[in-house]
Amino acid sequence: MESPEAVFTFAYLLFAICFLLTPTEFRSAGITVHGLLAGFLGSEDLDFVRFHMRRTAAALLLHSFLPFFYYLGLGVAAPHKNLFSTLPDTFVWRAFLAVAFGLPIWAALVGLAWRRNSWDGHPLAHSLEIQAPAGAGWRAAALLLNTEFCRIDKFSRGPPEGRVVVTDSWVVCTAAYSVNVALQRDAHLELAEARRHTLSAETSTAVQMLTVRVKSRNPQVAPFDIRLNSTEYGELREKLQAPIHAASNVVIHQTLNDLFLDAFRAQVELNPHCAMPAHLQEVEPCIGCMQGPANVKLFHRCGASAAGECEMCRCRPMWCLACMGRWFASRQDQQRPERWLSGRAPCPTCRAPFCVLDVSLVQ
Repeated sequence: MESPEAVFTFAYLLFAICFLLTPTEFRSAGITVHGLLAGFLGSEDLDFVRFHMRRTAAALLLHSFLPFFYYLGLGVAAPHKNLFSTLPDTFVWRAFLAVAFGLPIWAALVGLAWRRNSWDGHPLAHSLEIQAPAGAGWRAAALLLNTEFCRIDKFSRGPPEGRVVVTDSWVVCTAAYSVNVALQRDAHLELAEARRHTLSAETSTAVQMLTVRVKSRNPQVAPFDIRLNSTEYGELREKLQAPIHAASNVVIHQTLNDLFLDAFRAQVELNPHCAMPAHLQEVEPCIGCMQGPANVKLFHRCGASAAGECEMCRCRPMWCLACMGRWFASRQDQQRPERWLSGRAPCPTCRAPFCVLDVSLVQ
């Protein structure tokens, strides 16, 4: 029969690893720093910068208590060890107790140092300060980042403790205890590594993870890496102002849908563009992804008029180019991909048939 301390140690170690790495199951159950402390952290959408300042400080403090809680739990699970006596019996447990008390004290002092003068001491504030316009402080740069993060056309992937965000002006990568930022205009991006995994924990299929190194022309900004799925690489490139330079030995494996989307996008860009309908004041967000603007409209231009062929669509712009391309691909014969581009699909809203030649970008 296993000893109580061995069983508790194994169970607690498994919990601690999951709490630190936050797998999907823990995120779904809300067992994360931002899930447990949502009231303290506030809203990421309303104040991105201060949310992550609070999150990193809270994560450092909460994680520092893990050895202390292990000591308390082991004292209950194995009372014969006398861990709750004035001093433990052995030097090893006395040293562990010192570490268990010392880590939260150190984390609290670091958090207070970061928190001084309304977060002036946080590393993120320092990073924003050195990249802010001349004469402006880090709060002006934070206001710009907060404003751009609220826009629907940003690139944002991953949970709060491991998120990649690209806005009009910033490249941001969050981690458990840090947030790296770089101005887009100063950033040099290089595709450093492509690693293929035979099984993904989220999709149960093969996945290729890319590592992109971000370097700033500002020597005070430290380089950092962002990791993302290869299926998201195309969307990342669209949002970046500068190209991503790939090493000669790095190969990106695109899926069949990705290859089709590239061909679909290239053909649509050759089609005649159309003006925004007069009764619409501004471009609405795409109802498919709620990320990009609804920038395509269907116009019957191909000349096909037989029954079952293309028809006039009177819907207002409601979909972005990427979502329309994915919808078009999903309505084709999946066994004959060579015929996808010449095929037809029903409008996702009114079901009027259309082909690629009928898709127009909205100016």
